[in-house]
Amino acid sequence: MHALLQRVPVIEHLEFAATPSSERGADVVADVCVQGRRHTLVCLVSTSGQPRHVRTALLQLRHRVAYHGENATPVLIAPYLSAAAQALCREHDAGFLDLEGNVHLLFGGVFIERTVASKPAAERRDLRSLFKPKSARMLRIMLRDPGRPWRVAALAEAAGISLGHASNVRAGLLDREWAKVSRDGLSLSDPDALLDAWRDAYEAPAGKRHGFYTPLHGSALAHAVRDALRARSGLLTLASFSAAQWLAPYARTATQYFYADEPGLEQLRSALKLSPALKGENAVVMTLEDPGPFRDTVEPAPGVVCTSPVQTYLDLAVAGERGREAADHLRRHQLNWQT
Repeated sequence: MHALLQRVPVIEHLEFAATPSSERGADVVADVCVQGRRHTLVCLVSTSGQPRHVRTALLQLRHRVAYHGENATPVLIAPYLSAAAQALCREHDAGFLDLEGNVHLLFGGVFIERTVASKPAAERRDLRSLFKPKSARMLRIMLRDPGRPWRVAALAEAAGISLGHASNVRAGLLDREWAKVSRDGLSLSDPDALLDAWRDAYEAPAGKRHGFYTPLHGSALAHAVRDALRARSGLLTLASFSAAQWLAPYARTATQYFYADEPGLEQLRSALKLSPALKGENAVVMTLEDPGPFRDTVEPAPGVVCTSPVQTYLDLAVAGERGREAADHLRRHQLNWQT
């Protein structure tokens, strides 16, 4: 901060003093003179920039600023502040800066604003871990009914993950203020923000892609697909554009998309008369390494099994411009939550 403020021409005097955090006051206090008028920047250094911790830090800052007079400005300093955390600071009329280069300072006619798009490696790692396959099982369950409160033990059992893993996901949701805790349990408070972050960090489920050609088309193909889905000889579901056609029709495609395990793939081979296709494929099957997407399939019509609206939305969102349009359409019709 010192180097940043030194470059402002109208600042005539600048002096910093560190204050032990155990004392009444702030971690750093800066006395600034701008065009003959004194201002005080009351700065609190937070080790976490997650919204939940930021909210607590801002409340502490409000109390500390009261001891420094009317020309005192609260400033939060953290390793990294997300867009949500920055918005919290602005709501509380507090300045902020982080080590990534994001800055917002407004006092005595001085205005400094800078926003950077980069995220630190630790933040990217934390987000990726929150959306890893086992964690995603828990998120899919909660997104079915965001307002429903859950005990963590019940969530862990429903998702087929350990209690420790579920507790870690819980902490990640609470830190980002995507979830809240009541006496009835954990529920989502901002499912849209959670889904936005998941979409932006989304990686398609790991597995092997198989491209096939089927000679079937029209009603014969539709009947064969239903026969394969009803067989239940393995795990098999419509996915991506094919699932979206049943959930929220928007963009028709000549290619059929499926998720399957190995027995499900064999059932599909037989029912659709599939043959390998180096080009001209009209059926794509992903055999998945993790069964998570099969755990919350939906049946929009008798005998028609599709990936859930959340999974379908995520898959469409990374399927190019046409897919993104179909994803937005599906979200408006299937994922319009009221919490």
